[in-house]
Amino acid sequence: MTYSALRAQQLSRYNDDAVLSAPPARLLTMLYDRLLLDLKRAQLAQESTSWDVARENLLHAQAIVAELRATLRTDAWDGAASLASIYDYSMEALIGANIYRDVERTKECIELLEPLRQGWHEAAAQLSAEAPATAVPSGRALGVA
Repeated sequence: MTYSALRAQQLSRYNDDAVLSAPPARLLTMLYDRLLLDLKRAQLAQESTSWDVARENLLHAQAIVAELRATLRTDAWDGAASLASIYDYSMEALIGANIYRDVERTKECIELLEPLRQGWHEAAAQLSAEAPATAVPSGRALGVA
């Protein structure tokens, strides 16, 4: 095994461990971070007509939005139904961005979801600051399963 292959394998194992050991609040922010990364990569690929790269990133973004929507507990708080609507709208826009190679729809999703990403980071930081050092923040506090 070459050094670069070994290094890639170690990095992959490290990333897997980070995800598996992360508390729910951190998992949520990790999903949002990756979602926005995928969208920005898709936008750049669309603008440079690299359609295969754009498609791959848009499909991954769709998978993340689907996961966010599926784990949203709409009975946990009053704003959950509105958030579910945002996820549903985003999914439709991402599908359209992919099918029609529409960079404007991708940009619209970035503008819609970036403030949510920032908000979840703030909520997770506040939750971890309020929790005792030994307690693990619950995803239920953020309205996710």
